[in-house]
Amino acid sequence: MSCTLEYLSGQPGELSGLYKAGLKKKIALGLGLTAATVVLGVYALAAGSYDLGPLDALRCLLGLESGANAVVVLGIRLPRIIAAIITGWALGLAGLATQTLLRNPMASPFTLGISHGAAFGAAFAIVFLGAGTTREAALRVGAMSDFFINSPYAVTLFAFMGAISATLVILLLARLKKMSPEAVVLAGVALTSLFVSGTILVQYFATETEIATVVFWTFGDVARSNWQEIGFLAVATLGITLYFSLKRWDLNALVAGAESAQGLGVRVERLRLEGMVLAALAAALATAFHGVIAFLGLLAPHISRRLVGADHRLLVPFSGLVGALLLLAADTTGRVVVGSGSLPVGVLTSFMGAPLFLYLLLKGQRP
Repeated sequence: MSCTLEYLSGQPGELSGLYKAGLKKKIALGLGLTAATVVLGVYALAAGSYDLGPLDALRCLLGLESGANAVVVLGIRLPRIIAAIITGWALGLAGLATQTLLRNPMASPFTLGISHGAAFGAAFAIVFLGAGTTREAALRVGAMSDFFINSPYAVTLFAFMGAISATLVILLLARLKKMSPEAVVLAGVALTSLFVSGTILVQYFATETEIATVVFWTFGDVARSNWQEIGFLAVATLGITLYFSLKRWDLNALVAGAESAQGLGVRVERLRLEGMVLAALAAALATAFHGVIAFLGLLAPHISRRLVGADHRLLVPFSGLVGALLLLAADTTGRVVVGSGSLPVGVLTSFMGAPLFLYLLLKGQRP
């Protein structure tokens, strides 16, 4: 009897030790992913049609070198790398939020039509408000960086309006009609078709230059950002990350179901509304500045769950980190493979995300 009591009394400490050991491994994994992102960023600074050594790139970052090397590193590649990291983080976080709040493993800003709603709003601003244009060089392959936004706030506002309209439709259908997770995704497909048709209609009334602008914009490219846009997206992404970090316990409770979460004191409807609006904001900003980047918001959370499980204390930073690493890797691959110019990063993320989406559809798993 005393042995049994001794075993039971020691068991909590044993479990605590196992938990701490597992947590240390996951933290080490996070540090490893962060280091991999930094190493890849340094490689991206050096790699491309204008070859540099990693040491030369670091010297430019430290201000120890000037001339053409400094222009390439500081003026062209560094903004692109920072934009890829921040945009990937924002889309990964938005994907995690939609999957958890809707309890749907196939949910993401792209599959639910949120990204396409943002694309429609941005296209409307570009064509009818004159918010964007292209230089003549942008009509040549490999010169997509010559696209620029005349009025980033107008494009962002209309992109957000398009994204939030798609979000509200999804929330209303999920709440009022009690739709299953599969039906919610089908509703997202219908919304995607609607917004794509709307974008085509907008292009019908556009000039040739405006059509070229919209088409290049929808390809998905992180090279077109300036430091003002990058800073704006960074501040918004930081605020959204802090919100979901503070709501980590509520999100954990919601995984068990809405009724269970309510029993634990979580205001589920308010959490869903606030969370989906912030997810839509992240997707809208990323889409407004960098075009449609497909499937990244679907891919990053699922990879993160494989790595750290379903605990949102770790899932929130890991989803952002994995998204940042994936987008930076895709963009760097596009630059290295093509050489001059770059392959649109949205194409590469589609190749990565489409197989996972089909796998989830066939498996039919639920969170």
